[in-house]
Amino acid sequence: MTGAMTGGLVAGVAAAVLFGLAAVAQAHAVRRDAGGSQGLTGFVLWAVRNPWMLAVVAAYLLGFLLHAVAIWLLPLYLAQASIALSLPVTAVASARLSEMLSGRGWLGVGAVTGGLVLLAVGAGPAGEAVEGTGFAVGLVAALLVLLVAGLLARGAGALTLGWLAGLGYAGSALAVRGVDLPLSPAVVASALTVPAYGVLAFWLYSLALDRSLVSTASAPMITAQTFVPALAGLAWLGDGVRAGWGGAIAAGLLLATAGTVLLQPGQES
Repeated sequence: MTGAMTGGLVAGVAAAVLFGLAAVAQAHAVRRDAGGSQGLTGFVLWAVRNPWMLAVVAAYLLGFLLHAVAIWLLPLYLAQASIALSLPVTAVASARLSEMLSGRGWLGVGAVTGGLVLLAVGAGPAGEAVEGTGFAVGLVAALLVLLVAGLLARGAGALTLGWLAGLGYAGSALAVRGVDLPLSPAVVASALTVPAYGVLAFWLYSLALDRSLVSTASAPMITAQTFVPALAGLAWLGDGVRAGWGGAIAAGLLLATAGTVLLQPGQES
């Protein structure tokens, strides 16, 4: 392994550690001050005045930068596989909140992690940036649908909220593919949806963390934010699959889905 690849792998693992620890800190913040019980506007106003949440946001931003370094220096499948390690980091760190997983819960963590790694290893080259008004309009429409779904699901359980949060982070990732030069109204609209999806996902994830174990809320979130962009990229955005790895991607989807079922509320101790 070259020095550059070693540096990229270290950056990817460091990002995974930051994401995993930030999830636990986020859970602590919303549970301590009941921040997760508020509506979206109230939550944002509360979060910008809460030192714990500001630290969480800083950790996420640093993690995103480290993730970008990993993507620059590593094959994409290896960079994404390193980020998938945030789930076991979250599971271990959540012991600080007196959340101990049962054997079934740890099996779920392993299944989700293994499924995400299979998907990452099977990923091929990324497609080009997407241009056009249709893509930007689709992003805005999907954002509005997700906002309405999130508002209606405020009282739902952690599994549903985790999935919705994952869809928000997935939308943010897909929106990045619509940002390119030269600037145009469609590009600007796509760029504006990146933080909009992120804020909505952050709120929904906080709601989920306020109602269940960190691993229970994180498993569907991580699965959705990984698989949805992957499938959308394969179907519409020109992303490829490594030759001979189609079966691995299918197996990864089944593994991760089974893992989220094992981590549903009521399966932990």
